[in-house]
Amino acid sequence: MKILLLVVSILLIIIVLLQSGKAESAAQIISGGNSDLFTKRKERGSELFISRVTLVLGLSFFIICLLSMFM
Repeated sequence: MKILLLVVSILLIIIVLLQSGKAESAAQIISGGNSDLFTKRKERGSELFISRVTLVLGLSFFIICLLSMFM
């Protein structure tokens, strides 16, 4: 169980680092720049795939942690 948690953790770290910065314009809002942070952006292609893999890995990490607590 611990090995599976370690593998999922490493994969989750890698996939999060691969994501593009969705809040890259947050610094512009703080400094008074353009306020396009909350505009809707459709994820397409590899960005959509990486987002879904992140969701699956995050949920599996959470479930594995819960299961390891009760075992």
